[in-house]
Amino acid sequence: MSGRSDRIVPLAVKIVVSGGLGVGKTTFIGAISEIEPLDTEAAMTQVSVGVDSLDGVESKTTTTVALDFGRITLDPTIALYLFGTPGQDRFSFLWDDLVEGALGTVVLADTRRIEECFPAVDYFESQGAPFVLAVNRFDGAQRFELEEVREALGLGADVPVLECDARDRSSVRDVLGALMDRVIGVRAAPKRRAAMVR
Repeated sequence: MSGRSDRIVPLAVKIVVSGGLGVGKTTFIGAISEIEPLDTEAAMTQVSVGVDSLDGVESKTTTTVALDFGRITLDPTIALYLFGTPGQDRFSFLWDDLVEGALGTVVLADTRRIEECFPAVDYFESQGAPFVLAVNRFDGAQRFELEEVREALGLGADVPVLECDARDRSSVRDVLGALMDRVIGVRAAPKRRAAMVR
């Protein structure tokens, strides 16, 4: 007997969840995580007045100041580790560390504050990182066609744009599935091009 365990250790895959202030990143991770999610929520104070815009999310009383973290095991061989970024521009210096080693990203958008996701979209486009855009449907928010959202953000046809409800586990699962499809497509593209050249 070797004394070694036959237990399979799942491959750890890092996924980032990003977007503007109040878009639902903490909720998104909490809805799917199989462990108690770690968050760094702090009360919004007078210090943030005039710095963090709360237009459209006036009832927000807390905000992520470092990261959110959760985990979901897809099967015995793969575990997704979800890292949520803070939404405010003043915390964007943390993004480089949070994104390092990530397989892909979910950028959440809120149609009430669509401009809030521009920094995340710009950042991940500049990094060449595969991402999907998920429009989080808030109660009472005006609905737009997904192609309108794509056009407003200047996203290429290759970036999946889909709806989600960050409170709903199955909706979050669908978004993560779309991201995995996107990652596989991006990684397979160079191999397809190389095969065509031969």
